[in-house]
Order: sequence, then structure tokens, then C-alpha cells
Amino acid sequence: MPGIVVIGTQWGDEGKGKCTDQLGDRTDYTVRYSGGNNAGHTLVVNGEKYAMHLLPSGVLNPGIPVIGNGVVIDLDVLFEEIETLTARGVDVSKLIISANAHIIAPYHRTLDKVTERFLGKRKIGTTGRGVGPTYADKINRIGIRVQDLFDEELLREKVEASVAQKNQLLVKLYNHRAIEPVEVADHLLSFADRIRPMVRDVGRELNEALDDGKLVLFEGAQAHHLDVDHGTYPFVTSSNPIAAGACTGTGVGPTRIDRIIGIAKAYTTRVGEGPFPTELLDADGDRLREAGGEFGTTTGRPRRCGWFDALVVEVAATYNGLTDVFLTKLDILTGWEKIPVCVAYDIDGERVEHYPVLMSDLMKAKPIYEFLDGWTEDISECRTFEELPENTQRYVRRLEELIGCRISGIGVGPAREQTITLHDLID
Repeated sequence: MPGIVVIGTQWGDEGKGKCTDQLGDRTDYTVRYSGGNNAGHTLVVNGEKYAMHLLPSGVLNPGIPVIGNGVVIDLDVLFEEIETLTARGVDVSKLIISANAHIIAPYHRTLDKVTERFLGKRKIGTTGRGVGPTYADKINRIGIRVQDLFDEELLREKVEASVAQKNQLLVKLYNHRAIEPVEVADHLLSFADRIRPMVRDVGRELNEALDDGKLVLFEGAQAHHLDVDHGTYPFVTSSNPIAAGACTGTGVGPTRIDRIIGIAKAYTTRVGEGPFPTELLDADGDRLREAGGEFGTTTGRPRRCGWFDALVVEVAATYNGLTDVFLTKLDILTGWEKIPVCVAYDIDGERVEHYPVLMSDLMKAKPIYEFLDGWTEDISECRTFEELPENTQRYVRRLEELIGCRISGIGVGPAREQTITLHDLID
């Protein structure tokens, strides 16, 4: 059985949770490998909506949900999600968490917010959840990990050292009151007994599961173009949501990955600052936003909306080695007479047919569109590709040609059953 990675190909919010949920009934482990609670997944199951920020989407399925070492964990958010799902009848008792995952402390959230305010017009557009400062501490080797909760003396030493550094910035540069290390340590230690039964050697368990022929699904947060190395830097997240991040974020080697599924929305959205060549600042953009419910799962922020950008998805397909694409929210495009698709950029008067490597070029890029015939028929009840209107089929096939990867699944509505399968994503 395979190791499968599911990633976003645009700027997040593509509907990765829907694809993961589709696979979940046949999955033994669903693993979150990057990011923090600055991301969110919304699932609709049997008419009920579930919004999750840290827990893997697979928690709604029979398999084992896993939080890997590449994730940064806000313990308050984690246990709030667990309690909320438990109250709704969802069994979360099988959740396992890597001992090496880093913890978002209260001072990380504080630093995130004051730093963003300090940047003013140069702000990045973070969610203020403390994710970036936590990853910075991880790289600076002053981070606090889940396993540190089980050694009170060590934890207090680490918190005191980290807070001493943070207070220099908060008090002297940002004119903010000092953080009390004792309060922080006490708060973190209050979770130790609750989280201890969940903590495991995730890397070993997943490798042994793959050895035993079990299916392991790796679920990325955010998307390729928010990757700290390959995204629209500096308007990116602080981790590696690309497919390769599944390896570093769990302890599973690249030879264990058999299939990489990229999720692409039938149009494009992004949240926060940064370049967005096909962004619509008009009635069409408002229409996409309202029809698609394009408001952040985590923040509630309205998403920036635009037409499908084939260059954005093609480069993600190339860099991640996608084997399949799952196209979501195709139903939202119903009703347009013509649907533009970006097939190239105009950069300083030159036609560019590949995603540019220089951010300075991307900032100047103007979309060159190909206009495809739209459709008016309701496609939300279609369950096979052949049931789709001819113009809808042509739209899908043209996107497939432009991105250079087969489209194996199509979402035609938010519910679990509103999916068309062209190629099985596991077999």
C-alpha cells in the first residue's frame, strides 16, 4: 500500500481537506506534517460542517490521526479542538503526536502581533497565531518541544532563557510590557498530563506502518506558493508545505512516498499580502468570493479572488512531482458566459509562458487570458465526468493540458459525496 502526500498547488484554501476526507475511509494513518493553527480545513459530512486548524482532516475517519514533528502546536487550540469534536461525538482518542513537535508559547503570539504592527505598510499579512516566531525559535535552537513538557526543570530553564531574549525586543523596541516566564511555564506544564498519552515516536510508527503495507496519507497545510523556500517570499508561511516537507516533517524517507496529489481550486484565491497576477478587484471578484464562501476558516478574513492561473499550478506540479490533481469548487464557475484562464504573463511587454523565478518579475506580471465557453447547468448533482456539460468537460481538459498533470478528481460541491472520480487516487 502507498504513502500518499496531499498538497495545495496555489496559495492555500484549495480544499485539501475534502480530498483527504475522500481518501480517509481507506487510510490507516492521516498525518499533518507542517504548519500550525494558521491554517484551517473545512469539511461537510452528512450535512454537518467541521472546521479544524491543527487536527488532521482524517480525524473524522476510522484511521489514526497524527501530528508530526514539522507542525508547531498551540496547546490551547489543540485541546479546544479535541473537546469540541468530542462533544459532537467524534472519537479523537487515537490521536498521536510527535515528541519532537515544537510548541507555540504565549510570547510567540505576542511577538507575532507586535512585529506585524511595527512593519506597517511592509507587513506580511500573518494570522498573528505565533507560528513564524515559533519556527524562528526552532531554527535558532531555543525552541520548546512537546517532550520538554515532561521535564519541569528543563522546561522552566528553556522558557526563562527564551523569554529573557523576547523581553529585550518587546520592552526596548516595541514598548510592550515584559512577559513573566513563570506564568508561561506554569501554563505550558498544565497540559503535560493530558498530552502525555498521545506522544509517540511518530517516525518509527509510520515507517513500521508502511512496512506492514498500511496506507499512510500525509496532509500538508497551506500550499506550494506559501512555501518558505519556493513560494512568493517573503509573503509566505514559515515552513515547508511542499511534498518534500512530508519527509522532514514526519521522519519518513522520500522512497516511501508513492503518490503526490495536488489540490487546485477551479479559480484562484489567496489570503494576506503578496503578488497575485489574476486577482479580480471588481464585481467578478466579489461574485467568486460570495459564491465560493471565500472567507478564511481560521481568521474569517475575506480571501482575494481571481481566475485560474495555469502558470501557478504548472510550476507546483513540476516542483512537487505531482502524479494527480484534484480540482475543487468547479461548481462555483457555473453561470459565467466566458471563463478566463491565465495561460501566460505579460512582463515588460514580453510574453512569458512559465512562472517567473524572480519576484520582481512576478510583481509586474499581467495575465494573458484564454477565454473558454462557460455553462449554466447545475453540476452539483453530477457524479461522473460524462454527466458534466460539454463546456465543463472542455474546461477541465484544457486545464489538464495547461498544467501538465492528469486531473483525477473533481469537487462539485462542499459535501463529501459531491465528488467525481476520474482516476482512483489510491490504486
